[in-house]
Amino acid sequence: MATAGRYSPEVRERAVRMVLEHEREHSSQWAAIVSIAGKIGCTPETLRKWVRREETDTGRAGPDERPAGPDERAGAGDLGATAGEGDPAQGLDRSAKRVV
Repeated sequence: MATAGRYSPEVRERAVRMVLEHEREHSSQWAAIVSIAGKIGCTPETLRKWVRREETDTGRAGPDERPAGPDERAGAGDLGATAGEGDPAQGLDRSAKRVV
């Protein structure tokens, strides 16, 4: 069951507009989002999603056209292999052979 959003469409639009207008005054778009989210009382992640939706809807920037934010970087939260590690499953196989 869907519920009405906590923020009015006007608040969302204004917050997104503020991020897009003021991101150059900050070190990154994420820094602008954090700053503005605190002022309107939402979480930075919520505002980031609003901004991404607006960018997608208007064709401003896709994921390939903007630097990744802290939670969007390639490999963030990825437990896979890093450069030079190879396949992590192979390391487990080697460890298991030593134990046996």
